[in-house]
Amino acid sequence: MKEISVQELKDMMDHNVEFQLIDVREPFEYEVSNLNGVNIPLSGVVIESDKISKEIPVIIQCRSGKRSAQAVMLLEQQGFTNLSNLQGGILAWRDAFDTEMEVY
Repeated sequence: MKEISVQELKDMMDHNVEFQLIDVREPFEYEVSNLNGVNIPLSGVVIESDKISKEIPVIIQCRSGKRSAQAVMLLEQQGFTNLSNLQGGILAWRDAFDTEMEVY
């Protein structure tokens, strides 16, 4: 499984690299804080996989990196080859770049 650090994600954002960010947390978690990704909870990630690009890099994130790793494995079984798991999830993002961010 490919993984990406929060620093690598921030660099992609800062340099306007084309990618899709998928947040697999539950909607109530997403409402507390998010990185402007598409919210597709882990339980629906296979059913809603048509919303996920196969053409550009896709970063999958959650709170800590565990659910997103599960999502990557599930989607790779569906034929996706362009996925990366965000190491440490939004908690790592908060610790590195936004210590005031609320995280559920």
